[in-house]
Amino acid sequence: MVQFHEHIISDLLEDSTAGGGLVILSAGLNLHKLISNLILVHHPSNGCLLILSTTSPQKHNILTNPNNFPLEITSDLPAQHRVSIYTSGNACFITSRILIVDLLTRRLPVSSVASVLILNAHLLTETCTEAFIVRILRSGNKEVCVRAFSDRPCAMVAGFAKAERLLKCLLIRKLYLWPRFQVYVSEDLERDPPEVVDIRVPMSAYMVGIQKAVIEVMDACLKEMRKTNKVDVEDLTVENGLFKSFDEIVRRQLDPIWHTLGKKTKQLVSDLKTLQKLLDYLVRYDAVTYLKYLDSLRAAESFRSVWIFAESSYKIFEYAKKRVYHCKRLNGEALTTPTKSVKSKKRKLDDSNNYKEDALVTNANGGVILEEVLEEAPKWKVLREILEEIEAEREKQATTNDEHGAESNQDNNGIVLVACKDEHSCVQLDECITSSPNKVMRGEWEKYLLSKVQLHALPKRNKKKIQTPKGFGILDGAVPLTPSKRVDGSSTTSSIITQENDALLAAATEISKQAQKDTEVVNDPEICVGNKGKGKSRGGNKKSANKVSTKKDDKKKTESALANENTTVDGSVLKKHVEGKPIPPVHFYAYESGQQILDILKPSAIVVYHPDIAFVREIEIYKAENPLKRVKVYFLFYEDSTEVQKFEAGIRRENGAFESLIRQKSMMMLPVDQVAHGLGLNSVNETESSSKQNMLTRKAGGQKEAIKQMQVIVDMREFMSSLPNVLHQKGMNIIPVTLEVGDYILCPSICVERKSIQDLFGSFASGRLYHQAEMMARYYCIPVLLIEFSQDKSFSFQSTSEISDDVTPHNIISKLSLLALHFPRLRIVWSRSLHATAEIFASLKMNQDEPDEAKATRVGVPSEEGVIWYNNKAENYNTSAVEFLRRLLGVTDSNYRAIMEGCSSLAELALLPVDRLAELMGGQKSANMLRDFLDAKYPTLL
Repeated sequence: MVQFHEHIISDLLEDSTAGGGLVILSAGLNLHKLISNLILVHHPSNGCLLILSTTSPQKHNILTNPNNFPLEITSDLPAQHRVSIYTSGNACFITSRILIVDLLTRRLPVSSVASVLILNAHLLTETCTEAFIVRILRSGNKEVCVRAFSDRPCAMVAGFAKAERLLKCLLIRKLYLWPRFQVYVSEDLERDPPEVVDIRVPMSAYMVGIQKAVIEVMDACLKEMRKTNKVDVEDLTVENGLFKSFDEIVRRQLDPIWHTLGKKTKQLVSDLKTLQKLLDYLVRYDAVTYLKYLDSLRAAESFRSVWIFAESSYKIFEYAKKRVYHCKRLNGEALTTPTKSVKSKKRKLDDSNNYKEDALVTNANGGVILEEVLEEAPKWKVLREILEEIEAEREKQATTNDEHGAESNQDNNGIVLVACKDEHSCVQLDECITSSPNKVMRGEWEKYLLSKVQLHALPKRNKKKIQTPKGFGILDGAVPLTPSKRVDGSSTTSSIITQENDALLAAATEISKQAQKDTEVVNDPEICVGNKGKGKSRGGNKKSANKVSTKKDDKKKTESALANENTTVDGSVLKKHVEGKPIPPVHFYAYESGQQILDILKPSAIVVYHPDIAFVREIEIYKAENPLKRVKVYFLFYEDSTEVQKFEAGIRRENGAFESLIRQKSMMMLPVDQVAHGLGLNSVNETESSSKQNMLTRKAGGQKEAIKQMQVIVDMREFMSSLPNVLHQKGMNIIPVTLEVGDYILCPSICVERKSIQDLFGSFASGRLYHQAEMMARYYCIPVLLIEFSQDKSFSFQSTSEISDDVTPHNIISKLSLLALHFPRLRIVWSRSLHATAEIFASLKMNQDEPDEAKATRVGVPSEEGVIWYNNKAENYNTSAVEFLRRLLGVTDSNYRAIMEGCSSLAELALLPVDRLAELMGGQKSANMLRDFLDAKYPTLL
C-alpha cells in the first residue's frame, strides 16, 4: 500500500465521529485497494459493513485481495440467510434495492450497521435509493458512518454545486480531495518513477487527410449549433468534442427544451457523437475496419445526417477508400487517384462473371483492375520493433556476469504487457505478432468483400417488393444495377462508382468461390487420403481457373507473376518475423475489462498502445509499490493527432475539475448539525397545514387530534425508481410487499399503475398495459394510470411540429384514447416530476382510509382452494362479456350499463322480450335492432 492511501484511511478513521465523508480521487489511483484496506480495518464486533453501488470489475478487484472475505448478498439468497449475515457483523456487498426493502421490513436492525461504503458517488442524485438508505439508517442510528468514494472528478463538477448537493443528501459534512498534484500523492509517485520512452509515430498521408476532414466537419456542425443560441457557447469547442461526456453535456442543456427544437438541431447532436467516434476509430482500428464502419454510416444515415452533406465529408470516404484499394482501367487510365507510397497488389475481374466483364469492356475501354492497397496501421511496425528491442536488451543483459545483472534477472519474469482500449485491438495485435500484419489485413479484406456479396444478394430476394432507394448501397449511395438496368458507359461519376462496385463484387465472388473449393477439398476424404498436401489440389484449381479465358493470356501471365512475386515477398517477410529476431512473451490487456492486471502479471516492460490517463496512474502506483523493480514503459502516440490532443486535454480537464472543487469546498454552506437538518420532515408540517383547511374550526375543548401518518403500499419492483424515496421524504410510511395488481395502493379503493415515458411506450408495444388496466378495473373501484415525466425534460410526448393532421393508430395519443374507451373507469393522471407525484398521492389520500397490507397482497392471488379474493366495492364484471356486449347492434356507451344492471348474463339478454329491451336501452328503435340481430338466421351449407 502506498503512503498516501494510508493518509486517506487515517483521515477517514479520525473523522469517523463526524459521520464519514466524501472522497474524490484522481482516476487510476487504485480506489479498489483503498476499499480493501478499509475492509481490513473493520471489526465484526462493531457491526456489519455494507458496500453499495459497486460494479462487477470493482467487486472483482476488491475480492482479489486474499485477506478480504466480504460476502455478497443477492436476490437469490433467502431472507433468513440475509438476517444471519447482518447479525454476524461481517462486510458484505449488497444492492441498494435489497437493502432498502430489508430496512423497511425491519429484517435489518438499524443498530446492527456500523458503516456504509458507497462507490461511484458521481452517479448519485438527491432522489437516489442510496440517499433513501442513508436517511433511514441515520434516523434510527446517528452513529452510522457513511463514506462515499468517486474517482471521476470531471463528473463531480457537472451541474450546479453537485458535490455540495451530494453531501447534503448523504447527510455528511467532510469533503476529501486527492488530486494527482496533491503533495503526498506526487511525492509517492515521483520518488522512484519508471523509465519512460515516448514514441511519436507519424500517421500516413491519408490518415492525416481523414483527421483534418473530420475536424473540419465537426467545426462546421458546432457553428450550426451556435446559431441556435440554446447551448452554452463555451462548451462548443472541438477539444471538448473529443470526449464522450460532450454529448451528455449538450443533451443536459437541451433536454428541457428538446420538444421545441427542430429536426436539424436534434440531428446535429447525434452527428457530433458520430464524428467523435470517427476520430477515435481512426487511430484505434485498421483501414479495412474503418472503411466498413464508414460504409455502415452511409447506408444508415444518408437521409437524416447533416454531416454527410458538409463540404469536407467526401474526403473522409475518399481517403478511407484509398487506404484499402484503388480501381484502374486496363489501358492505364485511372478511375481514381492512385497512391504512390504503399506497395500494392493487383487483381483482375474473373472471367467466370461474363456479363460483368463484357459490360466493363464496353463501358470502361478494356475493363477494370482492382488494385489492393491494404494500408497497415503505422503503429504495428513500431510495436514489432519495440518487442524486438526489449528482447535484444534482455539477451544482452543475460550475457553480463556482474552481480547487478544477476539480481535484475531474478526479479525479471520476462513478460511484456501491451495495453489497448478494447478486446478487438488486443486480438488483432496478437495476430499481427504471431503471423504477420499483411496476413491480418488480408483476412479483414476478405471479410469485407464477403460482406459485399451478402449485401448485394439482399435486394434480389425481394426484388418485387423492395424498391431501390437512394442511399442503400455501400460505396455509391445507390443499389448496384443489374446488367439489364445498367446505364450506358460514360465518364460520369455514377458510371465510375458502378464500375468500382462491380470490381469489388467480382473480387468478392472470386474469394467466395475459392473458399468453397477449399472447403470441398478439406471435406473430401478421397483427396485428403490420396494427396498428402492440400497445396497441390489448390494449385490445380488455380491452373484450371487461369485456363478459362484465352483472349488475355499475356495479361493473366503478367498478373500471375506479380501474384507469385508478392507471395514470395510475403513468405520471406513472415519467415523473417518468425525465425529472424525473437520476441519476448507478450500479454495483451484491454482497458474495458477493468481488471488490475499489473499486480497479477508484474511485468517489467509495458507498452501503452492506446494512451489512457487512468492506466498511466496505475503504472505509477505499481512502480511506487515495487521500488526495486526495474520497469520500462513505452508510450505510442500518433504524432500531431487527436489522440495526443485528447490525452493532454484530459489531464487539463481533470486538473481544472479539482481546482473547481477546491473553490467549492472553500465556499460550501453546510449546516453544523447536518444529520438533524437532513432528517427534518418539513413535508409533514405542509401536510398538516393542508389537512387543517378541511377541518372544522370548532373543536371540543380545544383538544388536538392524534396525527396519523399516511401509509402507501409499494410493490417490490418499484424500488428501482426514486418515487418511494420522495414519498418517504414527504412523511409517508412505505410498506414494501409483492403486489400482483398495481404498483401503489393508496387506499382500499385506489390502485395506481405507474409508467415512465419509456415504460409507457414499451407497455403499449407488448400489450402489457391492457392486461394491467383490466386487472385494476376488476379488483379496485378507482384504477389510476400515472404517467410520470422526467423533471429535466419536456412535459410532452412530442413537439407541436411533429403532430400530424391525420389520426394514426400507431400514435401514442391514439393508443391512450383507445385505452380510455375500453376502460371508462380508468383515471389517467399526468405528473410533471417525482415531487409532483408525491403531491398528487397526498391529495388522493386525503380523507381516505389507510390501505390494508394483508388484503392488498391477496388481490389477484388464488388461495389454496383456488378462490380469488375480490373487492366488494369494485365492479366485478366479466370484461370479455362486456366487450362483446358493447359490440352488439343498438348497444351504445349510454345504455350498456343499464343493460348490465337489468340482466346478469348474455344468455339472459338473448331471452328478453322487445318491450323489456326497449325499457333498458331507452328506445324502441335500438331494441328492434338488437332483437332482429339476435333472431336473424345464419346461412348453412345445406
